[in-house]
Amino acid sequence: MQNAIEACLLTKTYSATGKPFPALKEINLTVPTGEFLVITGPSGCGKSTLLHLLAGLDRPTSGQVLLKGSRIDHLSETALAKMRRKEIGFVFQFFNLISNLSVAANIELPALLIHSSRIEARRRREKLLQELGLADKANNLPSQLSGGQQQRVALARALVNQPALLLADEPTGNLDSTSAREVLELLKYYHQQGQTIVLVTHDEKIAQTAERVIVMRDGEIAENFYSTLRSDPSRGEA
Repeated sequence: MQNAIEACLLTKTYSATGKPFPALKEINLTVPTGEFLVITGPSGCGKSTLLHLLAGLDRPTSGQVLLKGSRIDHLSETALAKMRRKEIGFVFQFFNLISNLSVAANIELPALLIHSSRIEARRRREKLLQELGLADKANNLPSQLSGGQQQRVALARALVNQPALLLADEPTGNLDSTSAREVLELLKYYHQQGQTIVLVTHDEKIAQTAERVIVMRDGEIAENFYSTLRSDPSRGEA
């Protein structure tokens, strides 16, 4: 089975204060296609930095990132942007929806940016809204939705291009407990459909929803274990 994403000796060093600070220290990580991985750990441990490097939102100081077997860390900014639009879906803590666009337009936009036809973009949007229980909200603005509904729209937007990888950075951090539980159930649903997911959270309870959990401390992987939800014992480890 092809791996969705790999990190090889991934290192990130910041020096904003004049003194080098190693945010990540030679991380090796392999995420097989179809896996649901949670990365957790205390604030400042490097988990969000790792996610941003995997996404191509930041560049490593050294090391490599491979998406579906091809290096992305050395791509140009233009090539990275094209790759992200097509291959990676993002769900963030604060939704990041475009406030003056309807729910339907927010979801369809990523598909149109990769030149999908309007008919295909609409078909995928309608399917996702139906699955997410928001079919009647297509014409609403984000401000007319609850936080949980906005996050479901953000999830639909992330999935509309059928990405190879779905990355979620604290996707329940801005939600009440009921909405958080609903979003996690939806992530599990899409994982069961074959979606590869990497989710970053500081909440260890959320880790119970994943097949595999990585605990980070001080820029390193401190623990790496599989949960009872793991469905394929033959999958490789980090």
